[in-house]
Amino acid sequence: MTTPDEHSGAQPAQPEAGPAVPRPAPAATPAPEAEPAPAEAPLFAPPVTRQPPASPTAQAAEAPSPSLSTAPAAATPPMFGPPAMHAPAQPAGSHAPGVQAPHAPHAGAHQTWPPGSPAPDQPQRVVRVRRSKARRSMSVVWVVPMLLLALAAGVVGGLVGGNLSHDDHLTSADLPTSAASGSTLRDPGSVAGIASGILPSVVSIEATSSDGTATGTGFVLREDGYLLTNNHVVASTADGAGTLTVTFADGHQADARIVGRTSDYDLAVVKVDEDGLDPLVLGNSDDVVVGDPVVAVGAPLGLAGTVTTGIVSAKNRPVSAGDATDTAFINAIQTDAAINPGNSGGPLVDGAGEVIGINSAIAQPPGGLNGTGGSIGLGFAIPSNQARRTAEQLIETGHATYPVIGVLLDQSYTGEGVKVSANAQQGGDPVTADGPADKAGIRAGDVILAIDGRPVTDPDELIVAIRAHEPGDVVELKVRTGKDSRTVRVTLDEAGN
Repeated sequence: MTTPDEHSGAQPAQPEAGPAVPRPAPAATPAPEAEPAPAEAPLFAPPVTRQPPASPTAQAAEAPSPSLSTAPAAATPPMFGPPAMHAPAQPAGSHAPGVQAPHAPHAGAHQTWPPGSPAPDQPQRVVRVRRSKARRSMSVVWVVPMLLLALAAGVVGGLVGGNLSHDDHLTSADLPTSAASGSTLRDPGSVAGIASGILPSVVSIEATSSDGTATGTGFVLREDGYLLTNNHVVASTADGAGTLTVTFADGHQADARIVGRTSDYDLAVVKVDEDGLDPLVLGNSDDVVVGDPVVAVGAPLGLAGTVTTGIVSAKNRPVSAGDATDTAFINAIQTDAAINPGNSGGPLVDGAGEVIGINSAIAQPPGGLNGTGGSIGLGFAIPSNQARRTAEQLIETGHATYPVIGVLLDQSYTGEGVKVSANAQQGGDPVTADGPADKAGIRAGDVILAIDGRPVTDPDELIVAIRAHEPGDVVELKVRTGKDSRTVRVTLDEAGN
């Protein structure tokens, strides 16, 4: 059974003001004969005094239903009596919605009860009804975030639970095995094959002096202990100012001494007291073309036996290295093989494993400090043909010479070509009397436009191109005097003794 406000929460209407009269209890037995009709029962039950909703525990222990009557009565009537057989409709607004008030039976009338109803002479069972609280709907503003939170919590819980409940360890890993034969032999023409052939002949050099310790690379020129490297690697120990220590590929060390060196080409030959070494072959650098593959070997940053690869990026690249008083002019081979500090003096080899250059310099990005940068893919090597001529001179005489034409160049000139100085410099004549240029008819103030058909635009470029030759070689120079241009042949003289 439900009460009208179980769902709507409405309060029952209060009866009109007046004394509350208890609802009559049904008679014990029907009267055998007519008697005067009892006073008519009121149409409404007295108002129910609502109590606050009790907790489920309190309701379980609840005492019998409280009396619905507010007026004194000899006995408490039941909450609801048996339904009347004839309940006439009440006028609108005469009673609380949904409540029917049965009227008293007529005197002497025989009452009948619906099947299943208790007999009139039996006590009536009290039916307790618990009023439910009105349910409130939850705002969508809260429902959506809560659903999302619940979904996220479920996903996280599933992942955590899966990780905790799964054991990914196996009795045996049984990983796939390589199908290779396990051989370390490589094609002699491969990078690995080339490296294996030249590494035993490459050494690390450590120069210790009062200025500190410098490290570089070198390689074996002769089996009796002659090694080639850069001059700037060993220069600090020249004239007995320090010591040189050479470390070979197998790890053993030996003391070394300088046989000869030249700052003009940045080359030096040192000697160790050992025999049976494996020398590298100096190839023909004139046969190198742009794009040829190359391999550089050395000890960058002290990491001995480092192998890098690249190609020949350019030829006849004019490079000047050093300071104003000790400058090397190199007609260099440019490569993108990684060359770093410590690679200096190491070999640059071709696909046949022959040395085509001696790694000597690297380009620095704008603003970089000299000697502190690393490879940016612009490395430069002294051509092997130049290295051969210089090394032979150093082994034979301890000194090296270089070719000259006998002129002083104007470093401030910015026009086309390279200008011969118009005035004397530091006591020297612009054109050496009876020198190669003087004999060819070159005069002070002339402009040299090309050498052997190759245009020149910088003084260092002309010097490098000349030093790529040997003394006694003949070169062709395109010269402009005023507006007239001509080509002259010049026989190179020797300097540097």
